[in-house]
Amino acid sequence: MAGDGQVTFGQTVVKQSARKIRRLYNDRILAGFAGSAADSFALFARFESKLEQYRGNLERSAAELAKDWRTDRILRRLEAMLIVLDKNATFLLSGNGDLIAPDDGIVAIGSGGPFALAAAKALATNTDLDARAIAEKSMAIAGEICIYTNARIVVEEL
Repeated sequence: MAGDGQVTFGQTVVKQSARKIRRLYNDRILAGFAGSAADSFALFARFESKLEQYRGNLERSAAELAKDWRTDRILRRLEAMLIVLDKNATFLLSGNGDLIAPDDGIVAIGSGGPFALAAAKALATNTDLDARAIAEKSMAIAGEICIYTNARIVVEEL
């Protein structure tokens, strides 16, 4: 999983070195966010409690968080998206109750997400690069194209 470090407020860059990826549940699960930082931290905390409740079962924890996010009046107002993964599965979660497992394991969120996603899919299909190199290169490409994405890339691997 890779993430850039840029935090913007409107059209202004307010931070360039944010960590948007966290290791959870004894370093067995990665979670990354896009959107409002405060909202994302609230979701991380909620997701961590789901992981504890369901003893690290990623799919069940993600499904329960998506259900809560969709049905809870306060959570529904949160403006963020999450990607969560373990060694076996990857999920994208949104406040609309979306819980999506991509067919090819490649998913992206945030302002630069469409650029990173296109680059990652092209690199995965047309090169022999490993997952880390694909993540790094696709984020670098997104950072060159999207004004809301910078080149301070953090990569976490399981």
